[in-house]
Amino acid sequence: MTANSSLFDTHSDWLGHTLANPDTQLPEIKTQLPDGTRALRRATGVLELCPPEDRPNPNHEALIISAGVHGNETAPIEVLNGLVTELLNGQWALACPVLLILGNPSAMVAGDRFIDANMNRLFHGAHGKEAYKGLPEAARAQFLEEACRQFAALHPHTLCHYDLHTAIRPSRREKFALYPFVAGREVPRAQCDFLLEAGVETLLLQHREGTTFSSFSSSVLKAESFTVELGKVRPFGQNDLRRFAGIGDALRRRMSGLPSVPLRPPHDHLAIFEVVHEIINTGDSFRFHVPDDVSNFTEYAPGTLIWEDAETEHRVGPSPESIVFPNRNVPVGQRVGLLIRPRQTLGA
Repeated sequence: MTANSSLFDTHSDWLGHTLANPDTQLPEIKTQLPDGTRALRRATGVLELCPPEDRPNPNHEALIISAGVHGNETAPIEVLNGLVTELLNGQWALACPVLLILGNPSAMVAGDRFIDANMNRLFHGAHGKEAYKGLPEAARAQFLEEACRQFAALHPHTLCHYDLHTAIRPSRREKFALYPFVAGREVPRAQCDFLLEAGVETLLLQHREGTTFSSFSSSVLKAESFTVELGKVRPFGQNDLRRFAGIGDALRRRMSGLPSVPLRPPHDHLAIFEVVHEIINTGDSFRFHVPDDVSNFTEYAPGTLIWEDAETEHRVGPSPESIVFPNRNVPVGQRVGLLIRPRQTLGA
């Protein structure tokens, strides 16, 4: 019996198995690859792989790599599925423990961002709020948190988490990453180099803890975590995966324990931005003055009115600010967008 048939039943790959079993609480399945790598299917869309204990782990790390927390963001799902297929077929050897996650299988099947609630607002304990009780996506977020906790406890290495996404709107900077806020923490140089290797040349420093998957892993598990935006939302089968070769190559290199790739100008430094204002839907009188078709990283001049309600208004400050993730169609109390501005250095 092959590893594929053990882990994925009659399906040819991990993605096919996940799409065929979106709502099924499957039993755990363990198997071993011919080279001694141990594989554990913990649940639908959750796969843990560990190399043989005598194999060197040159980077002394353990990796959590997730995609599909939003079900319609398909390109990272296809990239991750391809890496799993290569590994199970013996095309390269795993050097470090990895936890691989396809976050929201039901939304993946539906081709929607989410079913009942935005899963990337349900982490860091938010799944326990009264508004989300009984929702399958809240239960899934709680399960994924526990899977990550168990994985981190088993592997006391440097823990890194990359949560892969694509954006619902165009972006003037196609690939960018968000670094969750942890007080007193600075971005390690090696992480910057990894992002650049992946073709991600913009980094956004967040200003407070949030309820995203990467915020959970950074704050609770002390992981070096990033939300990585890699392009535009498209349905399964319609992605030009050549545009995602950078993240695939960079993850394959990390998973196989190879040394970092030398960087060359002009692709050897990140453009750094910081959040200056988080826009929240305040209720019935809330008015958002950013057009629905605006691109991420669109810049607004000082004094521009961005939003208002019956009690207050917010305008751009004394220097230009750009908008990211504008979306007026969110529930009251949730984020409508972020205003950001350039920052000269990571330590500024």
